[in-house]
Amino acid sequence: MSVPVRIAAPTALVLALLLTLSACSATTGGGGADRRPANAGHPVAGKADAASGVVLNAERTTPTDIDLRWRGGGSGASGHVLEFATEESGPYTVLQYLPPQVTSYRHPDLIPNTTFFYRLSAFRGPASKPVSVTLPKGELTAADENSSHDWLPARKDPKRTVPGRPLRSTGAGAPTGFKATVKHANGILFTWTDRASDEAGFLLESRTRTGSAYEPVVVLDPDVNSTGLITLPTEKEASYRVRAFTYGERSNVVRLTTGGSTGP
Repeated sequence: MSVPVRIAAPTALVLALLLTLSACSATTGGGGADRRPANAGHPVAGKADAASGVVLNAERTTPTDIDLRWRGGGSGASGHVLEFATEESGPYTVLQYLPPQVTSYRHPDLIPNTTFFYRLSAFRGPASKPVSVTLPKGELTAADENSSHDWLPARKDPKRTVPGRPLRSTGAGAPTGFKATVKHANGILFTWTDRASDEAGFLLESRTRTGSAYEPVVVLDPDVNSTGLITLPTEKEASYRVRAFTYGERSNVVRLTTGGSTGP
């Protein structure tokens, strides 16, 4: 079991982890977040991978900020996962799982005089029916804080797994029986039945009361069918769904080197 972690992570923390992994990649073999090897034959900035048609471009907007934009790839993607590395062969680290309407991303506050490589992969898969959740007003009580949070880790319950259907060939296999149980003012337990046979994982997605679209908030391992979530203040009223997904086409790899520090 593992405690679910929200998809976005502080850049400094991710960079420290990535540089540590890069230093030992010669002995460990590396590996991206999706465990597929990087393709050294991918073109560098500005040319689309022939298989995907997705063009990824990068621009250094300040000495230590990089803006990424992409276009193309056709319809049908449920979203994209953006990754980066300090070596083209990896290991790659996930920056963000992004909904399909997002076509840009800023990677800020980077290490000066360092080369970064970026790639973008589509993900596809069916989502469950959504559920709406209204949490109690206020923050955690002392009793909430001291109570057991054994509901929080992601779990694989065989009783909620049925013989699945392949996502890649049929597009079927959406999770069913998706339920939300309020545990306290900032906590929700989600459960569902896994009906896919070849998923790369699951994405818990949310749409806040003022939001216009669902966005991925937690990525989960294959065969998981239960997870808790500690919510943000904006999620007191929100709609949730869970998506079984597989990875699809990958973009070109872009390379850009940061400038010198502008600090004192």
